Amino acid sequence: MVGLVLVGHSPRLLDGLREMLEQAAPEVPVATAGGTSAGVLGTSAPLVLRALRDVLDRCDGDGALILIDLGSAALAVEVALEEATDRERRLVRLCDGPIVEGAVLAAVEAASGAGLDAVLRAADGATGSGKWPDDLAR
Repeated sequence: MVGLVLVGHSPRLLDGLREMLEQAAPEVPVATAGGTSAGVLGTSAPLVLRALRDVLDRCDGDGALILIDLGSAALAVEVALEEATDRERRLVRLCDGPIVEGAVLAAVEAASGAGLDAVLRAADGATGSGKWPDDLAR
């Protein structure tokens, strides 16, 4: 089964998202990489690599989708992937979609048994319209 790696700056935000995913698709392997050893916002390549390897160990070779919260977390992912093995890199896809909506759709798709590229498409397709219904618009 495809797993998910959630990379962000706030461990509390990532814990909340993981809680949502555990209810939506409890069988999907999920790991997070967020926060620093000093207890402040941020993330690091070693945390990302540890989370990635954790998920890959649990996904039976099906791969992992990485979702990030903000652009600077992408740098930590990039550095982590430079440290990853060739096999690990082949089993990873990066999502450009929104982290919350993307992770939920990816988890549901993964739980259905979909492959890595289908899980990526589901997550990348998660976008909010940015519009309020007419009766709620201000």
